Amino acid sequence: MPTIAVLALQGCVERHRPHVEAAGARFLTAKTPADFEQADAFILPGGESTTMLKLIAAFDLEAPLARAFAAKPVWGICAGTILMAETVLNPPQRSFGVLPITVLRNGYGRQLDSAEGEVDGYAVSYIRAPVIDEVHADVETRATRNGKPVWIVAAPHMATTFHAELTLDFPSPMHRAFVDLVRAHYKP
Repeated sequence: MPTIAVLALQGCVERHRPHVEAAGARFLTAKTPADFEQADAFILPGGESTTMLKLIAAFDLEAPLARAFAAKPVWGICAGTILMAETVLNPPQRSFGVLPITVLRNGYGRQLDSAEGEVDGYAVSYIRAPVIDEVHADVETRATRNGKPVWIVAAPHMATTFHAELTLDFPSPMHRAFVDLVRAHYKP
């Protein structure tokens, strides 16, 4: 059974537990390099990407996370998608650059512009969501909103601009898809 770690520096962490466990994986909150070593995969949760970057720098986690993200499956959600993107705009911001995409921060607007929607018949939330503005040819788009990708996969990495963890129907199709992706790359 793979262990999926949710980076627990800031943002929505605990809401992933019932989804991960219902999808057949172990849940781990991860804050330290020792935690990263126990993980077979990572979820970078929604939250505030600039705050996450400040905490990553303050705790000297950038190098250990970069090594882990290069070697293991990662799912970026909302702010996590920003942290994974190769290029971040609106305004420009550094990132781990593990996904060949360009994102626009707060692309759908401010907090007041947050919205509910459905992806594959599952209720999701767009909260100050980024817009995936550009994807490279080797990126699979699994869902779109207003003509823009909102769920993409470039194995072993996945990203969503929406929150699936807030819906209390376990597991979400996205958590199930990520656990399947992790299993495809899992080496116990």
